[in-house]
Amino acid sequence: MEQIRKIFEEKVPLSDADWMLFASKLVRQPFRKKTLLLKTGQTERYLSFVEKGVVRFYMEREERELTFSFAFANGFVSGYDSFLTQSPCGYHIETLTETVLWRLTYKDLQDVYRQTAAGNAIGRYAGEELFLKKSRRELSLLNETARQRYLNLFTGQPELLQRIPLKYIASYIGITPQALSRIRKQIY
Repeated sequence: MEQIRKIFEEKVPLSDADWMLFASKLVRQPFRKKTLLLKTGQTERYLSFVEKGVVRFYMEREERELTFSFAFANGFVSGYDSFLTQSPCGYHIETLTETVLWRLTYKDLQDVYRQTAAGNAIGRYAGEELFLKKSRRELSLLNETARQRYLNLFTGQPELLQRIPLKYIASYIGITPQALSRIRKQIY
């Protein structure tokens, strides 16, 4: 839990009292590999911080699944549009590895907003991180080649290549597994 405080305090100074209230609302929850955290049609109830693990976001299509995002350790994970509106989600979220999340319910986050000086800043920080991640993804799809998207996904975290099945990586960068295989042969 201290790593969460450390990450927040890089952006938002927290008094001990504010941190204690916020920390009292967090619940640590381990999940097995391939656990569905959120199914299409369900309403997201949590904003979560990833202590360890890899999580993917995807939609089902007739012929295949479309992976559109990943979340890694020290980042946030949520069906954030559903969380904010408290309405049904249009996609699935699942763990790809054994994962540990620190979870905060929608109601508890609203309490933190009301009761702490730093609450709104914490919520803004989490929301901004999720927005920037989405924005970078959209710009990447519009401006970069599949090869660039592949390389960017693992810049600074090459060990993730061992943890994410190639079919999900191919889907994420918008190509077939066969095209990804050709890119990988050129690189390696």
